[in-house]
Amino acid sequence: MQYKEINPSPRMLMTPGPVEADPRVLRAMSAHILGQFDPEFTALMNETMEMERYVFQTKNRQTYVVDTTSRGGLETVLTGAICPGDKVLIPAFGRFGYLLAEILERCGADITLLEKEWGTVFDPQEIEDALKKDSYKAVACIHGETSTSMMQPLEELGEICERYGALLIVDAVATLGGVDVKVDDWKLSACISGTQKCISAPSGSALITYNQQIEDIVKARKRVEKGIRTSDDVDGGLVRIPSNYLDLGQLEDYWSPRRLNHHTEATSMQYAVHEALRCIVNETLEARFARHSLNDRALVAGLQAMGLTIFGDLKHKMPVVTAINIPDGADGKAIRGMMLDEFGIEIATSFGPLDGKILRIGNMGYSSQKRNILILLGALEAVMRRNGVKVSSGEAVAAAMDVYQEAENR
Repeated sequence: MQYKEINPSPRMLMTPGPVEADPRVLRAMSAHILGQFDPEFTALMNETMEMERYVFQTKNRQTYVVDTTSRGGLETVLTGAICPGDKVLIPAFGRFGYLLAEILERCGADITLLEKEWGTVFDPQEIEDALKKDSYKAVACIHGETSTSMMQPLEELGEICERYGALLIVDAVATLGGVDVKVDDWKLSACISGTQKCISAPSGSALITYNQQIEDIVKARKRVEKGIRTSDDVDGGLVRIPSNYLDLGQLEDYWSPRRLNHHTEATSMQYAVHEALRCIVNETLEARFARHSLNDRALVAGLQAMGLTIFGDLKHKMPVVTAINIPDGADGKAIRGMMLDEFGIEIATSFGPLDGKILRIGNMGYSSQKRNILILLGALEAVMRRNGVKVSSGEAVAAAMDVYQEAENR
């Protein structure tokens, strides 16, 4: 049989993930394969860790990459830091808070869920009140909840958790590289992200960092594989981490100067992560955050000028995801389909109670460009009109351009 060469249609990915990979990242992925212990390759791994620390804004020694998706990164850290029976508080304000609960329940943790209406976030006092009622090993929470477009403030949570002796483990999958994530200043015990959103590389790698407290837990759970252990390797006293592939103790050794063999590194994805991080370092975090913020303001101004309403608490809306209410009588699936078929632009719906009620637009990484925002607004206006939605003609793009013009004149 004959099969066609892969030649995907050009797309403008304006979803909450995946988004367009930076062309420099795609070029890096086509480089020659190196052996995983080649000094050239291990030097790249070391540089990746250095750049990760810059992006996470941390000095944590344990800051490295796991060859898995974002979800795998969450599972790696959670199942390594949390032992069976440990009590964990999860403030859930969207789909992915429940994912943290799902992962932790599977590893035998004792879960307490705090639930909030989708489209809102928690006041830090609500979390502190829950911590007063019981003793918890950790609080696990989402920073940017893409299912609702809401962003949980974290500035106070680290100190609150520290007062009550609880770790703070944060899912920053949707925010790292697009908004401030200050791991050290905010006293985050661990933070996990991925590559397919604001980092702007293909999906397939997870970025993780964790502090000395979690490093000590991992050491106490460590078991080196029988086939590669030496007489110096001593088993820890706590229960063994259940996964071999996602074992933080073995991954630490793999990324450390010891380079103890664990798996075969995903070479081309490591090139991608290195180049994506290099692009962020060169742009600088400050410039990158300002770019996302400007494009977010232009997008929101355009949507509102069109006559569409933004979903949720605007005070806590993520700068990298915007959710709009689907107008009464309109078919969200038809709108998304026409955006893709006629303009090659992909936007997203949501999940659970918001499925069919909102549309979500991503403004992430390489996709966060003035050109993309203006084209999307023009296309969305045309598609809304074609689907019988009464919107203001020509106002959306003009409003967005006003935002850009004002920024240029400052």
